[in-house]
Amino acid sequence: MTTTSKNSNGPLLIIGVLFFVFGFVTWVNSVLIAFFKDAFDLNNFQSLLVTSAFFISYFVMAIPSSWVLAKTGFKNGMSFGLLTMAVGTLLFVPAANMANYPLFLLGLFIIGTGLALLQTASNPYVTILGPRESAATRISFMGICNKVAGILSQFIFGGLLLSGAAGTTQDLSIVISPYSIMTAVLIALALLVRFSSLPEVEAEEEDDENTVAEKSSVWAYPNLVLGLVAFFLYVGVEVMAGDTIINYGTSQGISMDVAKIFTTYTLYGMLAGYIIGILFIPKYLSQQQALNYSAILGLVFSVGTVALDGYMSVMCLALLGIANALMWPALWPLAIQGLGKFTKIGSALIIMMIAGGALVPLLYGKIADSMGDTQTAYAIMIPCYLFILYYATIGHKKSSW
Repeated sequence: MTTTSKNSNGPLLIIGVLFFVFGFVTWVNSVLIAFFKDAFDLNNFQSLLVTSAFFISYFVMAIPSSWVLAKTGFKNGMSFGLLTMAVGTLLFVPAANMANYPLFLLGLFIIGTGLALLQTASNPYVTILGPRESAATRISFMGICNKVAGILSQFIFGGLLLSGAAGTTQDLSIVISPYSIMTAVLIALALLVRFSSLPEVEAEEEDDENTVAEKSSVWAYPNLVLGLVAFFLYVGVEVMAGDTIINYGTSQGISMDVAKIFTTYTLYGMLAGYIIGILFIPKYLSQQQALNYSAILGLVFSVGTVALDGYMSVMCLALLGIANALMWPALWPLAIQGLGKFTKIGSALIIMMIAGGALVPLLYGKIADSMGDTQTAYAIMIPCYLFILYYATIGHKKSSW
């Protein structure tokens, strides 16, 4: 089922508000990594457990989320996801009072659990609200909502948590008020969604009977399986570019007062990329071509991050925001194309690949600590972009193994 353009404006506005909230909660992680690193005297690997705890929840919960949605429907499922996130943000209060890093990580895992449910519902929803050819444009609009919120979170939380003296465990009480407010907002939004006029939208999973008859397993679709690998690597490098840049900036001799807003540079780049997507896809660029150019840009800026020094290296890392911006909206339709009755499970598997944000940055942290070199460790991004380029040019076209 699809919803007409006239009838889809209201639902898209509601989902846009939700994506704003998702972005605010998600992108504050970069500030938390730098804050906890000082407050608990952590190394790179330990501080990046913030991203690991947050994003591993997608792997754990994506399939259960699809079961929940099958029982509750999209609207009730999104409301439940918001309430789950509220539980996670509320945990920050006792974690701060007890100066307990593992409890903070548990809170982040629960927040990620709620987001897994929300994204399992909202991404297919946005794809279906109109023609498939313009799906990337609609997802790009959602991305703008997400990244604008992320930029605001950097200024608000960067100002609160990273200003002045280095963090100590005594400073942890600073997080109580903002996370209490976030809890209240999430609960209010859950009620708003629950009692809104947001319609149920069913996926087009029964439309493609010929595809259903040809293949008996979701793993029989190379465009999906290779797409899953591409999603895993893409999310990993995107999280690295946004969440490690503050600490990387300080390792390059840049003061924290300057470095604390570096994630906003990455997000500005992503915003620019989304606007390019809205203007050029599909009118001038196909989704596959956008993916080609994005992967090439990713390779160029990755090499620049490793090869250049100081501020120029940091700026190359930030410019990866432009390269990464169009990847999600371009990868999604290519990966789920032709899945027929497997569309819903395929979508859930893609959400699981957000776990790349848990593991790839953690690998970076381990390498950086082992080498004592935060810059050279960024070389792991190069093979990631090479695979994405392979998928953009060849992999997505494969119809059989």
